[in-house]
Amino acid sequence: MSHGNEQLRAGAEFDAIRELVARWGPLARGIGDDAALLDVPRGDKLVASVDACIEGQHFRRGWLTPREIGYRAVAAASSDLAAMAARPSAVLLSLVVPDQWRGTLAEIADGIGDAVSVTGAHIVGGNVARGELLEITTTVLGSVRGPLRRDGARAGDRIYVTGQLGAPGAALDALLAGKHPPADQMARFAAPVPRISEAIWLAARGATSATDISDGLSADAANIEAASGVTLAMNIERIPAWPGVTRERALRSGEEYELLVTGPGLDCAEFEARFGLPLTEIGVVQAGDSDNASLPRAPGFDHFSR
Repeated sequence: MSHGNEQLRAGAEFDAIRELVARWGPLARGIGDDAALLDVPRGDKLVASVDACIEGQHFRRGWLTPREIGYRAVAAASSDLAAMAARPSAVLLSLVVPDQWRGTLAEIADGIGDAVSVTGAHIVGGNVARGELLEITTTVLGSVRGPLRRDGARAGDRIYVTGQLGAPGAALDALLAGKHPPADQMARFAAPVPRISEAIWLAARGATSATDISDGLSADAANIEAASGVTLAMNIERIPAWPGVTRERALRSGEEYELLVTGPGLDCAEFEARFGLPLTEIGVVQAGDSDNASLPRAPGFDHFSR
């Protein structure tokens, strides 16, 4: 990976790029060429994912600060790497910035930098354009020796979930109703943490499959079921719900970015001691296809209409 940044020619677009690179400082590497050059550790697999965050579809301006919008866009994309136990290495960004957002570009960049700092990656390039709506499209690249996949669950495995669920969904319910969510719920909604170190730890200790919870526990469990050809028999009474949130809401709450994991036996106490985060066993993997196709999809942030 090139560590220095190239000189850029004059022009409004390049002025914006210079502003962004200056804001990110050492988080940005190798910016200014036609494409990014990356070194992949020998023997590892390259893992890549892309995620779009579009004004009016994925966020509303009055709900989040510009810094939170920038953070959230990159954190959500990085969570896809966490789901596969990959270690992030690089981020590429495509920004569409309307004139009315131009004055907040520095704040958006700070939020992006916050998220990149959390993951340990570097910003290696991207594109800036003008448009009618603010859009942040994030491509994340990482590497992994033994990836966690959705198709690895086997009958007899236990089912686990990290953290506590339901706060982001409850916050979204309040926002859509024109109310102010409680501060703790809003914090979980605005500042999700991609569980990268946690996923790598779980994979090293025998986890067989994983996914991040972006569409809701019930919907994302169905993804593992479909890929693995099994049933995830979950006990709703064991779902770790956020204080003040019902387990039924926790089952459907999207935008969590916690991990749903299967494995033959994971040490929940050791996990919590290491990460300060609960790991809760919520069920068992059973042989045979699931009949959970009718479970509701989470009405997550990604799916509301203007």
